[in-house]
Amino acid sequence: MKKKIAILGSTGSIGTQALDVISRHPSLFEVVLLTANSKADTLIQQSNRFRPGNVVIADQRFYEIVKAGLPSGSVLLSGENAVTTAVNESDADIVLTAMVGFSGLEPTIEAIKRGKSIALANKETLVAAGPIVMELAKKHKSSIVPVDSEHSAIFQCLQGECGEVEKLLLTASGGPFFGKKRDEIASASVEEALNHPKWNMGPKVSVDSATMMNKGLELIEASHLFDVEPERIEIVIHPQSIIHSMVQFTDGSVKAQMSNPDMRLPILYALSYPDRVPLDTPRLDFGSVGSLSFHKPDFENFPLLKTAYYAAGQGGNYPCAMNAANEIAVKSFLSHSISFGGISNIIDHVLSGTKFVAKPDIEEIYHTDKMARESALKYLKNKF
Repeated sequence: MKKKIAILGSTGSIGTQALDVISRHPSLFEVVLLTANSKADTLIQQSNRFRPGNVVIADQRFYEIVKAGLPSGSVLLSGENAVTTAVNESDADIVLTAMVGFSGLEPTIEAIKRGKSIALANKETLVAAGPIVMELAKKHKSSIVPVDSEHSAIFQCLQGECGEVEKLLLTASGGPFFGKKRDEIASASVEEALNHPKWNMGPKVSVDSATMMNKGLELIEASHLFDVEPERIEIVIHPQSIIHSMVQFTDGSVKAQMSNPDMRLPILYALSYPDRVPLDTPRLDFGSVGSLSFHKPDFENFPLLKTAYYAAGQGGNYPCAMNAANEIAVKSFLSHSISFGGISNIIDHVLSGTKFVAKPDIEEIYHTDKMARESALKYLKNKF
């Protein structure tokens, strides 16, 4: 039987690549729900190609445009809560959460409560509310399979293993500013920050990669996904992006997952799990790859790595506050309102002023997110 797939954030980088993967295996997958925020034209094209039963355009300004372009049989929803409503009503077997940012938390939780399998590409869900989300998944018997290349690599390395994990090794390309000093990149342009050497990602994730916050978020996500303390997760800079992450076991053995950098591989694995199905992508040619290099992370010139480790170690609502501040800071940088160096200043300011809650419930998570955003915006107004 075909697996029914809902894609939350279908017009973004992960969403479009997921649809490419699905189009290669029409006998295995059926798209039943597509959602987007405001990319009306792309959503219309996708809907006409895959003909899902339900479609969401969250930004109500584009409702009439999308409605006029949809194929017959597709039902359109719009508005602030439309994605969550559509997830509740969907008959999807798998929900691919490819929305960017904190906005992906609520529909992911609703999908989990309905026992749906989650292909998780929205790292902010576990960063902000990891203990809550993982407990809900356990309660409702909802499987969570990671889509991020690093977490997918770890997930794959753990298949069939009974041995105890000693530590996880998260690899990072180093981003566009690898090897640069802090003062060299403090005034970097948006275009420079978006120029990632290996991966084709959306603007928000690309900036996070440039600041190395992306690896900090992945550190927190991995801690919850694999139930490993942050201090047992090591970040390793690997510029070639061939090894996507590794697991070290208590006997000293290390397992790694390797491939050419292509997000379609972890996307397909998450959708087809526990099976592994063919994918027609370029294979690794080790003779051409040459040497693989590894470096320790640079905490001094990329201070947000240190901030992320601190937030992860404190736990509670600190990762949520850090994430909220980062979303505001990155948005401000992308709009040319602040400098690249200003991103870390905003996040550190917000985190230092956050009232710590050791074991927040979901209402406290939403409150922390709201207060952190307000604090970031106030700081922006006063400083910039």
